[in-house]
Amino acid sequence: MAVVALAVPVAVLVQSQDTEVRSISGDPGYQEKDMSDPLVLAHRGASGYRPEHTLAAYDLAVEQGADYIEPDLVMTKDGVLVDRHEPEIGGTTDVADHPEFADRRTTKQVDGRAVPGWFVDDFTLAELKTLRAKERLGGLRPVSSRYDGQFEVPTFEEVLAKREELSRRTGRVIGIIPEIKHSTYAHAEGFDPEAEVARLVRRHHLNHSKAPIWIQSFELTALKDLRTVHGYVGKSTFLTEVAGGPYDLHEQGTTYAELTSAESMKELSRWIDGFGPAKDAVITRNADGSLGEPTSFVADAHGAGLKVTPWTFRAENTFLPTDFRLGSDPAAHGRLADEVTAFYEVGVDGVFCDQPDICATAREDFLTGS
Repeated sequence: MAVVALAVPVAVLVQSQDTEVRSISGDPGYQEKDMSDPLVLAHRGASGYRPEHTLAAYDLAVEQGADYIEPDLVMTKDGVLVDRHEPEIGGTTDVADHPEFADRRTTKQVDGRAVPGWFVDDFTLAELKTLRAKERLGGLRPVSSRYDGQFEVPTFEEVLAKREELSRRTGRVIGIIPEIKHSTYAHAEGFDPEAEVARLVRRHHLNHSKAPIWIQSFELTALKDLRTVHGYVGKSTFLTEVAGGPYDLHEQGTTYAELTSAESMKELSRWIDGFGPAKDAVITRNADGSLGEPTSFVADAHGAGLKVTPWTFRAENTFLPTDFRLGSDPAAHGRLADEVTAFYEVGVDGVFCDQPDICATAREDFLTGS
């Protein structure tokens, strides 16, 4: 990927003086929690109970026992990294209820697909801060929907500060595992999210190999550029699907299956520290939707010295294997604890969970043999 010139002046990107920030557990002497125990990674926060990617969702996730919080990162019109699932924000904010932004609705190409809606890169940070978050899966999560309209869209820097606050408040090191979303799209729009991620990671004293941070992307180019262009030396995770391939390599026809072969894993270990695979790549699904048999994914990755943190574990029946569902209501909670325990038994190093409390309790039972 060619480095695209920024569409806005660098001075606009820096919202405050780039002085060093005192950060708990940010010094190079810090030793991260032993990953021999599976980590509970709060997928967008406690997103089964609060609107995703909000500070309230991160507060609750850590209260429920999560080790890491996960922000997804996209960029505003004035070049600020903010915490949203996608560049399109119609599904996760109340922007459609703001008549002053009605003319911002458009259609853009994201990873080769036409996507209609409102896009974060058409809003300044000040404009975005007038919006409020809403539950993306309202039909399945009425409890979370009750909090619609209450929370702002946080910036990445605010989430970094939240991590520090949560570490101080709980007396334990809380990690952060940000995902750079749609890097190819961002560069085509004139931004360089990797450069800004690296700047903020340095500013918060997290740019060292033992820091409680893993940076994720579905695009290899973004992870490579972080290291070779922007000097990032922390840990990184390559996210993968069962089918398809990373968009940055689509012209070459490269597939995730090719990139997750045992041989490829050893080659990629020069650039990454772990994989975040779709969970069906670790334990297959049978034709009837029930949980199948483990694959060699974990063994192959561990053989290459890489960690494995599959996604996404959700309690609602609609997301569970058919043999772990309870009743016929798609929104009802099924046997998530039993599903995630099957993955603990396979040897994964962590799990992305929408309901961190369930995954944390299941981990305790697994480790104690309860």
